[in-house]
Amino acid sequence: MRYLTLLLVLWMAFAACGKSNKNRAPNAKDPKSIQKSLTDTAYFSNILWQDSIVNFGTINFGEKVEIKYRFKNVGEFPLILTNVVPGCGCTVTTYTSAPIAPNEEGLITATFDSNRSHGGVIRKSIYCQTNTKGNTKHELIFQGEVRDCNSCDY
Repeated sequence: MRYLTLLLVLWMAFAACGKSNKNRAPNAKDPKSIQKSLTDTAYFSNILWQDSIVNFGTINFGEKVEIKYRFKNVGEFPLILTNVVPGCGCTVTTYTSAPIAPNEEGLITATFDSNRSHGGVIRKSIYCQTNTKGNTKHELIFQGEVRDCNSCDY
């Protein structure tokens, strides 16, 4: 009878463990869940870049150009951009900083200031860190031509 009681108690304990909150998938609006999405690789997501290389064409020296990188969370868990850094001082970035729920889209916007760069063909990078499976670091590229003021048509 003792063994039967012990088995019953053990079975109840295991059944209760299966209903723990620890197994619950992260929620994009819950701060504790967001932390889980950032630290536990089992809850990392997948990203689909709709444009990771952008050619802005030709601009005149002194002009600014805005470049947009669109992406979608194609994973099962919230997608979080933790760091977006331009590769040089001629570019400023803004980005979707809130967690992006599955099947939702986000945006990184870069503003390139040719006053802070050089004339000619340019190729610049933006580095982005995310909670994505396989690779958490992504490189976005923009390129184009900056016409020197000597060749500007005024």
